Amino acid sequence: MMVTQKLECKENISQDVIFPPSDLYSDEPPVETELHLEQIMLLIKCLKWLWKDKTDFYAAGNLTIYYSPNQKKSEYFRGPDFFVVLGTERKTRKSWVVWNEDGKYPNFILEILSPTTANTDKEYKKELYQNTFRTPDYFWFDPYTLEFAGFHLLDGKYQPLEANEKGHLWSEQLNLYLGIHEGLLRYFTPEGKLVFTPEETAERLAAKLRELNIDPDEI
Repeated sequence: MMVTQKLECKENISQDVIFPPSDLYSDEPPVETELHLEQIMLLIKCLKWLWKDKTDFYAAGNLTIYYSPNQKKSEYFRGPDFFVVLGTERKTRKSWVVWNEDGKYPNFILEILSPTTANTDKEYKKELYQNTFRTPDYFWFDPYTLEFAGFHLLDGKYQPLEANEKGHLWSEQLNLYLGIHEGLLRYFTPEGKLVFTPEETAERLAAKLRELNIDPDEI
């Protein structure tokens, strides 16, 4: 009788600790507005274009980060609006599963504020990213009011970043400035130059060719 009970107990334990697959799908709701989506896509597009020759980073938006210490999908998860992980393989993922990524958390996180999320982003998420994720750079931006702030982790606490003369904030992790340009948050180089999208780069090249009396459409 005792042996049977022990066997049943072991079977129950084994059923409780079955880990989920590592390729978990993201579980995030749709972004709130078209402008929120445009901002997320712009940040992703510009960074991937700027870092087109780099193979050791991952950038994504509105994607679930699973970080349960017990490696369970149902326990702890959070989906930042935009995040970057450095020192990892550049490949597509269904979600970011911390226990399947050598325990790595994002190096950079940005949340896009809205009336329904602002308090959460400024309080709960800020504390989570500071104390649990230990994410070095945390920013937030409101595309409607243009509220913009950034923080860097120093001695375990987020310290507010001071803007430069152009109103830009420095991200140590990205080695880039972030600032508002034509109503949207954009990257700027350490020298203060705007980081272009692929389309903007092509337009500037076409303009240069026309200055040289060369029709870009005939090349």
